[in-house]
Amino acid sequence: MSTHIATANFELPPAAPQPDRTAPALRWSVRTFVATVWISAALFAAYILAGYVGAAVTGHAGDWNDLFPRLYARRSLAANIGMGLHFALGAVLLLLGPIQLFTSIRTRWPRVHRWTGWVYASAAVVTGLGGTVYILGKGTIGGTAMDVAFAIYGLLMVVAAAQTVRFAVARRLEIHRAWAIRLFALAIGSWLYRMDYGFWMLFAGRTGRTPQFDGPFDLFMLYWFFVPNLIVAEMFIRARRTTASATAQFAAAGVLSIATIFVALGTFFFTWKAWAPVVLARIAGL
Repeated sequence: MSTHIATANFELPPAAPQPDRTAPALRWSVRTFVATVWISAALFAAYILAGYVGAAVTGHAGDWNDLFPRLYARRSLAANIGMGLHFALGAVLLLLGPIQLFTSIRTRWPRVHRWTGWVYASAAVVTGLGGTVYILGKGTIGGTAMDVAFAIYGLLMVVAAAQTVRFAVARRLEIHRAWAIRLFALAIGSWLYRMDYGFWMLFAGRTGRTPQFDGPFDLFMLYWFFVPNLIVAEMFIRARRTTASATAQFAAAGVLSIATIFVALGTFFFTWKAWAPVVLARIAGL
């Protein structure tokens, strides 16, 4: 983002609130989904801070490899710093993302929305670039296929963040909100990646997986953790339009309701089996 984008019109007064054009079913499904994601994301952010950021701060960055193989390398300083930033700011994304979607915050406290939006977009850019630096410096455990997929994901996040800021500064708020929704869909990708793997292991064990992350399921997951998110985001963006049919709005509400159930079940399972034990172990070790 250029200096002009980062500073121009920074103190413009908030625009008049946009009318809510969504049907009640879609509106409530969005609220339920966002609230559920926020709770789950907060728990996952605590896991990231404890398992990855906490390990680095206390001088035990090598513990990263206990959580994800070959993640930390002693002789790849740039890659380790890039991944550390990726983890730290990824937690910020998970915590601030839902706040940006709440209409009540945008209308009642526009300055809060604006300032947290700048932090959110900046964190998205650094997270995306940090992951890309890691890939360029060290590569991923899954080889070229994973390198390419994860690099695409990181660059898409950078583009979505830049577009979100660009249209906010230009006061083109409908387009700004659409890009903000896309950015949120991408930001929760790393969280969903782990959740999807956990469900697969629960029901299918190691079928389709390999230690090198190049099995059939591993390859499928390279794009599944963010492409469907963007598809659902586009469904929601179009369902909010004045020209959207009732069928489109109810379809979007149904998809979000299913996603809410999936997230709620996954959150309970992973908090119990994985996230809470890591957080408690880190606290006990302080």
